[in-house]
Amino acid sequence: MRPLGELEAAIMDVLWRTREPMRVREVLEQLNQRRNLAYTTVMTVLDNLHRKDWVRRDVDGRAYRYRPATSREEAAARALRDVLDSTGDPESVLLHFAKSVSPSESEVLRRALRKRPGKR
Repeated sequence: MRPLGELEAAIMDVLWRTREPMRVREVLEQLNQRRNLAYTTVMTVLDNLHRKDWVRRDVDGRAYRYRPATSREEAAARALRDVLDSTGDPESVLLHFAKSVSPSESEVLRRALRKRPGKR
């Protein structure tokens, strides 16, 4: 997945906060509580997000309903993976990250590593 621009991220936030697939007009109404966007702008960005595999869409009459292709958490994990893969030294990145985590986050990581398949 390619990274998101500012408006793409705002649209994904709207989609992640709802449980039901949304039409362009519904996304626009949510976004326009804080800004003033045109319908065609939101429609174009949703089409771009579909092309980038960030959203899925289903036909509903003469319109589409959009929903996230992955959860917010899965997208964040994928972004972290991309960062690790793009550096020449993923071990160093992980060590710097480990220094920044809270005790509760550290415990979550420990539990996840213990549950990891193939662990000896």
